[in-house]
Amino acid sequence: MTEVWFYHLQRETLETALPPLLQKTLERGWRAVVRAGGPERVDALDAHLWTWRAESFLPHGRHADGFPERQPIFLTDADENPNRAQALFLVDGAQPGDWSAMAALERVILLFDGRDEAAVAEARGYWKDAKAAGHGVTYWKQAETGRWEKQA
Repeated sequence: MTEVWFYHLQRETLETALPPLLQKTLERGWRAVVRAGGPERVDALDAHLWTWRAESFLPHGRHADGFPERQPIFLTDADENPNRAQALFLVDGAQPGDWSAMAALERVILLFDGRDEAAVAEARGYWKDAKAAGHGVTYWKQAETGRWEKQA
């Protein structure tokens, strides 16, 4: 079954936490889909990933760029997987859709803002739904040092 990892953002913003996780995904030889909460966030993430580090960028694209099947990281706000990704990132309140349909993925990574009570409550509901669908679930929280630590 698919592993579902929940990242509780408390010390970092999404813009700080997402790029290293995407980089690790690419280092595994996987492709990724990043599903955002809306088209404006897709545009913002697109701009951010080009300038994430001065010495490098994360190779990515979106529908406006064409050739979605060739993108190592595909940014979208729709329930799709045009690049045959092994990892799905859910950010900014993006809906996971049908948990039973996630079986084709290796991992689903849900990043949620720990300072937003509605986002925390929504993540708790997704945890229950993913677990009920038979997926392995893992909860990650940032330590004082900034490192991610597995909590459950």
